[in-house]
Amino acid sequence: MRTSYLAVALAFAGTAALAQQGAPGPAPADQAAAARQRDAVPDSSGTGPFAAMKRADPALPDHVIYQPRNLDALGKKKLGVVVWGNGGCAPDGASARHHLLELASYGYVVVAPGRILSGPGAPPRTGPGRRPDAGGSLPPAATTAADVTRGLDWALAENARSGSPLKGRIDPAKVAVAGHSCGGLQALQVAQDPRIRAVIVHNSGIFADGSNPIPGINVNKALLGRLHTPVLYVLGGESDVAWPNGTDDFKRIDHVPAALVWADVGHGGTFGEPNGGRVGRISADWLEWQLSGDAKAAKTFVGTDCGLCADPQWKIERKRIG
Repeated sequence: MRTSYLAVALAFAGTAALAQQGAPGPAPADQAAAARQRDAVPDSSGTGPFAAMKRADPALPDHVIYQPRNLDALGKKKLGVVVWGNGGCAPDGASARHHLLELASYGYVVVAPGRILSGPGAPPRTGPGRRPDAGGSLPPAATTAADVTRGLDWALAENARSGSPLKGRIDPAKVAVAGHSCGGLQALQVAQDPRIRAVIVHNSGIFADGSNPIPGINVNKALLGRLHTPVLYVLGGESDVAWPNGTDDFKRIDHVPAALVWADVGHGGTFGEPNGGRVGRISADWLEWQLSGDAKAAKTFVGTDCGLCADPQWKIERKRIG
């Protein structure tokens, strides 16, 4: 089983790492060209009521912040907070920029660990990402669950800090954690924090026997029993390398409301599409329902005629959800 775990870990780290192991994937030159093409795509602004932006903050230099561009447009509305785990546990806080801007446009401060290393505002690319060594092992994850939590600590501190543009604008009861792939494992770690009220796990799941081959990511199935909030799993169908682990997680969760949604979009989901594509809208609806009680957003998941129930591309399974 070790080989299959390593294959999953390499997929978490990206197609460049897979190519190093001889697995199917684009050649390095093609990867570089594709990366440049992605970087040239302008940032999304989101489809929510508040056009969003991303920024760096000198007080939190190793994170990227996404928020509504015009805070005054919020009126009396309080911002929620979403802390994010990057795909590959990479130090690129802009790797899911379209998706995170979509969430921010619904009235959230979203914080991702790392710097802006892709897309607008990034420095020139200098080489490939994380690769395995000669023995096939990956280097330690470049970010940790503690880095994800640090984003939440910062946001709540800014809510109280005199002179902060976010002072008094955040509702500490509206806090969620989410993450993609390796970052989804970080999200499950951070989900134990009592300040968290909702969880989204994208294209991820805990390794079946707990022997995670990704250095620096120490998780096991026992984490699932400690979830205390509703949780949404979003998977890319059977072609998603995380499908076995994510579906197994969902089978084991029976004490909190849980939903599993999937479509045949693969491990990368729709993160590269403008505004995060369909996954961006599904995620925003989950947050709006769970954190704000939005009845319209709830209809995406609730009832025999739910929005995802009627979507020919997507499938949904539910537990403790009407």
